[in-house]
Amino acid sequence: MYAEMMLPRLIPALLAAALLLPAEITTERIFGPETKTGPYKHPATIASLDNGDLLVAYYGGEGEYANDTAVFVARKKAGARQWSEPRRIAQDPFRSTGNGVIWQAPDGVVWLFYIVRFGETWSDSRIAVKISRDRGETWSDASLLTLERGWMVRGRPIVLASGKYLLPIYHETGEDRERVSPDTTSLFMIYDPAAKTWSVSGRIRSRLGNLQPSPAEIAPNHLLAFCRRGGDYSGQKDGWLVRAESRDGGLNWGPGVDSDFPNPNSAIELLQLANGKLVLFYNDSFGQRTPLTAALSEDGGRTWPVRKVIASGPNSYAYPSAVQTPDGKIHLVYTSDGRRVVNHAVLTEADLR
Repeated sequence: MYAEMMLPRLIPALLAAALLLPAEITTERIFGPETKTGPYKHPATIASLDNGDLLVAYYGGEGEYANDTAVFVARKKAGARQWSEPRRIAQDPFRSTGNGVIWQAPDGVVWLFYIVRFGETWSDSRIAVKISRDRGETWSDASLLTLERGWMVRGRPIVLASGKYLLPIYHETGEDRERVSPDTTSLFMIYDPAAKTWSVSGRIRSRLGNLQPSPAEIAPNHLLAFCRRGGDYSGQKDGWLVRAESRDGGLNWGPGVDSDFPNPNSAIELLQLANGKLVLFYNDSFGQRTPLTAALSEDGGRTWPVRKVIASGPNSYAYPSAVQTPDGKIHLVYTSDGRRVVNHAVLTEADLR
């Protein structure tokens, strides 16, 4: 009788202990050239739904600057072993689309943010949005979230302590496809779900320019963000990830400063775990998008003593996107093989150690 009474109390403790035990990081190749959405599949983002399903979004087509690109979404139902075939959910009849970001808000609404390119370069883009009220089965019409030229999206929103949503965006300038201009800046759009209104934050400015910010709220109103550095793609020995902080809930940001992490002008992901710890996924290189590495911080981003290589070798493992599910597992997606393959890795905090 005593054991039966104690079992319900022991289960949460046993589950927590299990998550501290290291397990093998499992990685699966989920979409490749055989997937009929065009050879190009990049970048991928992942969302965890309240019913246990996972959604992955990416944009596909003939190439990065092709005019036939569209945003595709695939689903892995709770308990299933296979992903569904990707389904086209956003396409412009006249312009290229890209950088799909999928995310479920606390009220259950699933958001898809993406960009529509109105010209020859990304600096001609605008941010568009669609929503779903049935977990991604059906979608609203598209709407332009902003009319500002060169504003783009890449990372998922986070929910602030205030209940507002913080959407990371960036303003890319210049007409050179092989270089990010130094006046490219990161900023944020803030959504008030009660008032259903959007506002815009101040900008993060830095030495080489910065883009594609990834934020976390490490204390109420105290935010930390890492950003991809600007410049070219040939490799730069002083090309570091850009770090910035906000003390007023993301409205205003301090200057972007060089961090201790190298960056080959490639996207990163900052994920805050349920226990408050931070995991940074990045390419640990000044010139190559390999290896894909995870760093763990237990003190709000002040130190990062734990590093773990997720994928390495003569390939490109790029544009990580991660989410933690209620069971404590971290689901990470990234692209490889010349932006033709989408990979899905599953790990725990213990695996990083």
